[in-house]
Amino acid sequence: MSADHGHDHGHAHGHGGHSHGATADSDKRWLAGALAVIVAFLLGEVVVGLIAGSLALLSDAAHMLTDAASIVLALWAIRLAAKPAEGRMTYGWKRAEILSAQANGLTLLGLAAWLTYEAIRRLIDPPEVTGGLVLVTALIGIVVNVLASWMISRANRTSLNVEGAYQHILNDLFAFIATAIAGVIIMLTGFARADGIATLVVVVLMVKAGIGLVQASGRIFLEAAPAHLDPIEIGREMAAMDTVVEVHDLHIWEITSGVPSLSAHILVEPDQDCQRTRAAVAAMLDERYHIDHVVLQVDFAECVAEQHNDHDHAPHCEDAHGPVHRKSVSAG
Repeated sequence: MSADHGHDHGHAHGHGGHSHGATADSDKRWLAGALAVIVAFLLGEVVVGLIAGSLALLSDAAHMLTDAASIVLALWAIRLAAKPAEGRMTYGWKRAEILSAQANGLTLLGLAAWLTYEAIRRLIDPPEVTGGLVLVTALIGIVVNVLASWMISRANRTSLNVEGAYQHILNDLFAFIATAIAGVIIMLTGFARADGIATLVVVVLMVKAGIGLVQASGRIFLEAAPAHLDPIEIGREMAAMDTVVEVHDLHIWEITSGVPSLSAHILVEPDQDCQRTRAAVAAMLDERYHIDHVVLQVDFAECVAEQHNDHDHAPHCEDAHGPVHRKSVSAG
């Protein structure tokens, strides 16, 4: 029996090798800048809130604290992800970024639940709100969050980790815009319930962003194929290549966001060059699907048939994981 076990890890696509290190350094600078802006505003808001005796300002400062925490978490995850793969951590710490993204998504959902409760309570029994103070604070908050959002948008948002921090800041920006509108309405009409209504609008946006982050990070933790890659299509494409008889045990997953990996067992025609077939399949995957982290086991179909005492056809492994792909056929 002749076999070839190949591992290709060619040019990086956004997250590999030296380019990943340069991107991570740039991400850290932009995130640190956004963090500095938010913390400065947060401290100022606490001081003004204490002087004015405003619970609204202090509670908003607490909300801003979660934004700062989301950026600190993202920076910590980037630092962990930069550690090399060693010992039992055979992939390194790259999935720390996905943990950060999931934590940010869950935090957004938790905040949405709390804000929903507060908004409903204020709609039922609206407190006295100083529209002018709310408006001024909201306008300053808009400027601060626009600046922070712009900084984070300059980082690599294909990283779920960075996207999680960005969604936190972006939703805070929406909250300040809604608060400013509510402040104007309260000043002009005295309609205090505008504050609660504006909050519920923001809650909808927070839930949407939170669910998106939890779903995307969950796909990676469950080893699902990336949303933009179809395993059935890729399996058929591999099986259609010259000399390939069958493809099975095809697995496609992401180590972290933007780093797809693939492994498969390939059976080739007798008297073919296993190494050449493996290289051709790996090159196709890299060029067409941008998958450059590939592990392929290549065997002669005839030898596999002999091993299973079946000379009529070339069978796959006894317990193949997923569909079996053959020329112009995909069978389970």
